[in-house]
Amino acid sequence: MEEQGAVSEKSALKIGKKAFLLSAAIILALMLVSGVLTLVLSPGEYERVVQDGKTLVVPGTYHEVPRPNYPVWRWFTAPVEILFAPGNITLITIIVFILCVGGSIAILEGAGIMEALIHMLVQRFARNKYILVALVIFFFMAISSFIGVYEGMVPMIIFMVPLAISLGWDSLTGLGISLLPLAFGFASAVTNPFTIAVAQRIADLPLFSGAWLRLIFFFTVYGIVTAFVILHARKVEHNPQSSPTFEEDRAIRESLALSQDAMLARNRDPQMARKKARGLVWFALCIGIAMTIVLVTARMPKLSDLAFPVMALLFLIGGIGGGLFAGLSFKQIARTFRKGAMNLAPGIVLILMAYSVKHIIVSGKIMDTILYWAATMISASPPMAAAFLVYLTTLVMNFFIGSASAKAFLMMPILTPLADLVGITRQTAVLAFDFGDGFSNMVFPTNALLLIALSFTVVSYPRWMKWTWKLQLIMLAVTSAFLAFAVAVRFGPF
Repeated sequence: MEEQGAVSEKSALKIGKKAFLLSAAIILALMLVSGVLTLVLSPGEYERVVQDGKTLVVPGTYHEVPRPNYPVWRWFTAPVEILFAPGNITLITIIVFILCVGGSIAILEGAGIMEALIHMLVQRFARNKYILVALVIFFFMAISSFIGVYEGMVPMIIFMVPLAISLGWDSLTGLGISLLPLAFGFASAVTNPFTIAVAQRIADLPLFSGAWLRLIFFFTVYGIVTAFVILHARKVEHNPQSSPTFEEDRAIRESLALSQDAMLARNRDPQMARKKARGLVWFALCIGIAMTIVLVTARMPKLSDLAFPVMALLFLIGGIGGGLFAGLSFKQIARTFRKGAMNLAPGIVLILMAYSVKHIIVSGKIMDTILYWAATMISASPPMAAAFLVYLTTLVMNFFIGSASAKAFLMMPILTPLADLVGITRQTAVLAFDFGDGFSNMVFPTNALLLIALSFTVVSYPRWMKWTWKLQLIMLAVTSAFLAFAVAVRFGPF
């Protein structure tokens, strides 16, 4: 068992010091910028009403308010303050989720179950690698576009990255077949209940109307993402050292190679092989149940918040049970779990810092001020410019508010009458909102899900941006073309 303990200590699921410091420096700078804005902008608020249990902004009620007593030193205590702020349950759930996933995966690595899973997948798909890429990308995109599942799928990245490396690629390819399609699927939503459905209800549009254009957009984005990932994978396959993460992936490659040798040696012991097989079956069963629950509750907004708790609980049950089935003792499981959880602890610091950006803006009472200024610009613009300003406004608000439905309840009550005023259809306003909400999820370091996903890999935020910036520019051009078309044809029904 000492050999298994050694594997867990060298877990690939670990945040590097350099990646942590770079990401922390970027987010700290954003916290400071947000703090300065609270001193520069005039504080103000919209009135709000509660309808069907949801808080909506009342258009035309913006008014300035006295500047709150929000001293500079509280910018730096914001990451701690948000743990005790209203709505902190979501944040605490995310923290517990990260610890559970980190600890559970470490147990699976120490027990040899992860290596058995990766070996099985490699054996099955080694001759159809690029078909696998296309299918996996479509799966992740479709799940987030049609069902709205995003958070619940993020843990799957843990399996995609080592799978990609085992197939001769790199960590970026692993993220390209999982994180990219998840985010771009959310942005190219066809029937996503958290973006399209909420926004259309507030705009009084028929539910999921206008799907024909969104379907064309979905397949356009799918083609672009698939081509981008395959081109990168082929380049890395032909020249591994061309990978931007070649050095960072070295430890993972070596760990996978050692695990493969150790697995072959252990498989000579029939009893050990049976134990690992039982552990793998148990873990797969737990993840299958988790995925089923996440998919079923995705269409139920009141239950959708269960995604993180359910995944955390079943990862924990799957990891501990898998370790026991594979022959680890409770003491070994506890020690390995602690090490795995601590490996991801720096990611929690980054997430607290990212969440504090919104906290600073809200505490300074300038969130509504930013929205009011944007609404004023939109109301004075011609139709084409107004549509792009809606897009831009959503991008800006997405910097502070990660939740798609929360942004919809804040923005759509204001954007709907503005759309009628400036001569663009409400459907076009919803489309612009959807574009602005989704694509920046892969850009803004204030997005907790982006930080969580990267924390599962060796890829730092700056490295991620360096790899994806060209793709982001392509997507900006494509979304702009579709938005201009929507304005030109008066995308409807109204």
